[in-house]
Amino acid sequence: MGDTVRKVHHYATLVPNRPGQAFKVLATLVSAGINLLACTGTPRGRRAQIDVVPDDTRKFNAAVKKAGLKFSPKKSGFLIQGEDRPGALADNLKLLADKGINVAAVDGLSAGQGRWGAILWVDPKDVDRAGRVLRAKAK
Repeated sequence: MGDTVRKVHHYATLVPNRPGQAFKVLATLVSAGINLLACTGTPRGRRAQIDVVPDDTRKFNAAVKKAGLKFSPKKSGFLIQGEDRPGALADNLKLLADKGINVAAVDGLSAGQGRWGAILWVDPKDVDRAGRVLRAKAK
């Protein structure tokens, strides 16, 4: 396949579901020099959940503490990146399915320039096994 797989950590926070709220959170992280590998937002009624995957979890935790932001405890998942091709995501999902590992959530996209990427989450009890199946590299 030639894809690279990296074990990552994900954090979530809830904000009012109003214009500018995600920007406020991200602007705080940017001002602290935090690089994000992924970010998603999902409406939750009158609130919105912002999920982030920081490149450097230690730096992220220090910045969040200093800024007084409230994020959930970390959860582990995987960042997969590679050369774009038909079935790129399906190939990786099949590896997990063949070993009976359920994917709890996944976001995949084309990254342009012939590249693709995905972020995926499995049940906490399956993280180590999924990492071995996907041959994840820890950072």
